[in-house]
Amino acid sequence: MTIYFYKVNEPYGCFSNFSPHGIELQGMNWPTVEHYYQAQKFVGTADAALIPVIHAVQTPDQAAALGRDRTRKVRPDWAGVKTQVMQIAVLKKFLTHTDIQAILISTGDQLLVENSQTDYYWGCGRDKTGQNHLGKIIMNVRQEIRQQCSKGAATLKPWSVISDQISPGGPY
Repeated sequence: MTIYFYKVNEPYGCFSNFSPHGIELQGMNWPTVEHYYQAQKFVGTADAALIPVIHAVQTPDQAAALGRDRTRKVRPDWAGVKTQVMQIAVLKKFLTHTDIQAILISTGDQLLVENSQTDYYWGCGRDKTGQNHLGKIIMNVRQEIRQQCSKGAATLKPWSVISDQISPGGPY
């Protein structure tokens, strides 16, 4: 069976980057994975002043809009690091929030698909031919958590599994 997720208020909505499950990375508490992800686009750029603005906005929709502003320049290595940035943030989210970690583990080996009708990179797209990178990341996180649990760790410690040093030399 395939589990499709997208909207926060729908089944498995906690898998969405817009879900209200904050993360602490690089010494800052981010309201959502989406806030963190969008801010990372501007690390080390002339638009780095946008990072605290993205951090402070009230909703993940606002963070996404700021991060997707085509008049801004993203970091030159963004295409090469965006999947790693997402992987680290998503892993941190599921290690921090044991309630949604349990939901993730309960999915067994089912295929997880972000059911975005418009995103063919992170989701499956309207015709279900997208790359589903977010679903793949979440399934990798599920496997990582399972492996750590099978090694005898009753509850995983986020700091023992990941490094949050994505942007050396910067506060974000």
